[in-house]
Amino acid sequence: MKFNLAAVFTVAISVAMATESKLKPSGFKYNRLDKDKAVLLIVDHQIGLMHLVRDQHPDVFRQNILAHSAIATVFDLPVVLTTSAETGPNGPLPAEIVAQHPNAPLIRRNGEVNAWDNKDFRTAVAATGRTQVILGGIVTDVCTAFLALSLIEEGYEVYANTEASGTMDQKLADDANNRMRAAGVQTMGLFAITLELMRDWRNKPGAEELFPYFDKYMTPFSNLVRGHYAAYINGTVFPGEDKLPY
Repeated sequence: MKFNLAAVFTVAISVAMATESKLKPSGFKYNRLDKDKAVLLIVDHQIGLMHLVRDQHPDVFRQNILAHSAIATVFDLPVVLTTSAETGPNGPLPAEIVAQHPNAPLIRRNGEVNAWDNKDFRTAVAATGRTQVILGGIVTDVCTAFLALSLIEEGYEVYANTEASGTMDQKLADDANNRMRAAGVQTMGLFAITLELMRDWRNKPGAEELFPYFDKYMTPFSNLVRGHYAAYINGTVFPGEDKLPY
């Protein structure tokens, strides 16, 4: 029996190409967050509305929205803040957030549920000239999702901060995130957002700026760095440690 090596080789190449095609989504492009293209939106992170957030512990969620706000300070991003009927039970934004961005536009909506329905808000976002939007809001399935979908329709790249968006239970959060992802919204957490903006620890902002940020807002990473620094300064190796692989 004779084999046609050329035919066998052709078949092998075809199989390999077909396999690669299955592994790589058709038309996929990795659009990374870029600090020169991004704007940070703070949407309805109001004191009253925080009572509706039940899918995160109150202490954790409060820390997360402050961390979300601080991203703009670390990376010098433009910020647009907005509230919904803040003179009623929804309440104002936390004073810390307002103080952090004294020159940022604060759009006080009196009726629009979807912030994009407010002309002043649309104008403020457009005025930044940015094409990527980092978004967090209360509640996830309304304030975050409605705006994210409108921004996608308008042609923006949208990155929803899932840690800085909260709602009344986990099912609602999952449903909202699934709805946004189906429309092309990228759902990310604080660590991923900040590291994608930074990209390289040697950059500026880099390790020097991000270590203090993580120390304040991300306890696990803070413990990691503090532990390393303490070991470096102290220089003590306990008996048995030197026998462990590293």
